[in-house]
Amino acid sequence: MVEKQQQGKLIVFSAPSGTGKSTIANIVLERLPHLKFSVSATTRQKREGEQEGVNYYFLCQEEFEQTIQSGGFIEYEFFFGNYYGTLFDKTYQAIHEGRDMLLDLDVKGALNLKKLFPANSLLIFIQPPSMEVLQERLKSRKSEDENSLNIRLQRAQSEIEYASQFDEVVVNDTLHDAVDAVMAIITRFLSIT
Repeated sequence: MVEKQQQGKLIVFSAPSGTGKSTIANIVLERLPHLKFSVSATTRQKREGEQEGVNYYFLCQEEFEQTIQSGGFIEYEFFFGNYYGTLFDKTYQAIHEGRDMLLDLDVKGALNLKKLFPANSLLIFIQPPSMEVLQERLKSRKSEDENSLNIRLQRAQSEIEYASQFDEVVVNDTLHDAVDAVMAIITRFLSIT
């Protein structure tokens, strides 16, 4: 009897900017080395030291737009003059090769991925303890002028409205507790003992 290969699973993080999502993701990737971070596609120029398929899949604008037209992205965005997106075929391939992946997607991209791969995906929304705390975190970065800070806060408020559609919501009040909560959720989902 041939043993059926186990399908890979997709863990998706979404969160407003300043919530600590990237920090949590990096800790999770350190603690679960078999989990790989999903590589996005982009039209921006390759920087020195970056590698194709490791940092990004580098596409020219025409290739990217053709892929959009053919429905080849789970999600994509255009910002700062370049496209960024998550390739459907690379994600599908990871699942069928039995590879577990961590993805960082905006809320709409995460919900779209869940529609495409409902049995293989876990959506985790990382939420700030309050809008006031988020505002203080963003201010402490000292990378925002008043206008861009307000735009980020407005976007955060609209993203938080999607949280109830996620499988799990973790409030990042203290990093240690948030990481422990996320690790417990992922471990349960991956059936790691």
